[in-house]
Amino acid sequence: MQMKKSSLCVAMSAVLGAFVCAPAMAAGAATAWAVTATRAHELAATATAADLADAATPVHIEVVLKVQNRSTLDDFIASAHNPSSPMFHATLQPADAVAMFSPSDDQVQAVVAYLGKAGFTNISVSSNKLLVSADGNAGAAQSAFATRLVKAQDAEGRAAYANIDDVKVPAALGDSVLAVVGLQTVNHAHTMIKPADRIGTKATTGVTGHNPTTFPTIYNVGSTPTAATVTVGIISDGDMTQPLKDLTSFTTANGLPAVNTQVVVVGAAGTDTSGTPEWDLDSQNIVGMSGGVSKLIFYAANSLSNSALTAAFNRAVSDNQAKVINVSLGECETSAYNDGSMAADDQIFALGVSQGQTFSISTGDSGSNECTKAPRGTTPSYPASSPYVVAVSGTTLSTGTGNSWAGETLWSKAGGSPSTVEPKPSWQTQGGGTTRDVADVAFDADPNSGSIIIVNGSNAQYGGTSLSAPLFAATWARMLAGHSTLGFAGPHLYQVPSSVYHDVTSGSNGGETATAGWDYASGFGSAIVSNLYSNL
Repeated sequence: MQMKKSSLCVAMSAVLGAFVCAPAMAAGAATAWAVTATRAHELAATATAADLADAATPVHIEVVLKVQNRSTLDDFIASAHNPSSPMFHATLQPADAVAMFSPSDDQVQAVVAYLGKAGFTNISVSSNKLLVSADGNAGAAQSAFATRLVKAQDAEGRAAYANIDDVKVPAALGDSVLAVVGLQTVNHAHTMIKPADRIGTKATTGVTGHNPTTFPTIYNVGSTPTAATVTVGIISDGDMTQPLKDLTSFTTANGLPAVNTQVVVVGAAGTDTSGTPEWDLDSQNIVGMSGGVSKLIFYAANSLSNSALTAAFNRAVSDNQAKVINVSLGECETSAYNDGSMAADDQIFALGVSQGQTFSISTGDSGSNECTKAPRGTTPSYPASSPYVVAVSGTTLSTGTGNSWAGETLWSKAGGSPSTVEPKPSWQTQGGGTTRDVADVAFDADPNSGSIIIVNGSNAQYGGTSLSAPLFAATWARMLAGHSTLGFAGPHLYQVPSSVYHDVTSGSNGGETATAGWDYASGFGSAIVSNLYSNL
């Protein structure tokens, strides 16, 4: 149900008890510093003066402005998924979201002016006014945000930097600015893809690689419609030239129609090609599992830095073209929490939910603990732990004659564990405690039972939860093709009967164990697609 802005404002005000369509008030005069959601990096504990970054070190930032009327946004989301509410199945258009929840022009311009005065350049504002992008240096950052930057390296040994003080803004901007993302590049997202040892069958009976076109049979789509009317997005980074070539080779080799594709470059165009296998895995399995999509949009970030991905997430939401967006990426949720990207991305995902969008997120390939190798613990990957996304874990898939489903056990490296910081969404009725429980569902992820795709023109076999997430994304795109008003997938997955799922009852990821019914390691298990469709 789409509603015009004027009628939607009146309806929401009546149902939710708040007037949400008036512009937000501008912040007052600066009198002191105000804290943001961007905290000091963990390197602060050991940093010395000798570690300080040169003042001329280039820095790119995303100043994240606060969604206005945040409680009303969450109330709207709850009402839109409540069958007894008059707002049931209501969704917003981007213009509605801007009118009701974006900061005011005065607030945005105050941030722009402040950055310019501080020496930042290339300042731009996102269409929904939530992000102000800018280029500067470590010296400008220290002056503008009362934080020092130190030299560092990321996990891959590349030069990086990190802020060692909590990030602040003048009090006049305190009611407007949520976080400043980009003041650390030590911690960032990574892909969740794993190569198989060989292409084809492993010694284990029934565990073999699969052409993406066989997954609809394996997961029993039956008469479920294809996703031919649904646009699907992929969050990616770098140069998409080769993934597009490989996608064409895949469709040609399998006698499939050419895919209508679009590349949306977010920020400065990236040149990285190391992610080609990942974007191949995502795109070819979305096309194979969905039976075809209306359009496949690659939202190509400049890098996998948190600031670049925040901008890519926001572009996918502000565009509101893709109703399902795949994200085969993640990082330790503690890192995302500390640098402010969790706070930033959560409000972006929430706006996506209000527009009926679903982000399908890999839970990770590090077992129950995305944050450290040892000792093993139970801290999940972000953004899988966000309460505004669907978290997809992974299995080892066994098949029989004619690509029939024969069984699934938990893949030992699949992520899944309770969040340490994210609140439990109201729709999540399983698990314990008050924090978000990961995962929601699971699909094939073991590289040995993974997907045989075309990478750089040749066959290759890959798995990881980078496979399970696009399999769910394609599945939900099929659901939307026949049930266009469903909107965000999360609540529906918890309301359907258990007969919808292949329950995963064995296997461990180090800290969590698959058991009968819902569990952290595998969620509800994998979907029997035709059963899911008939129960929505």
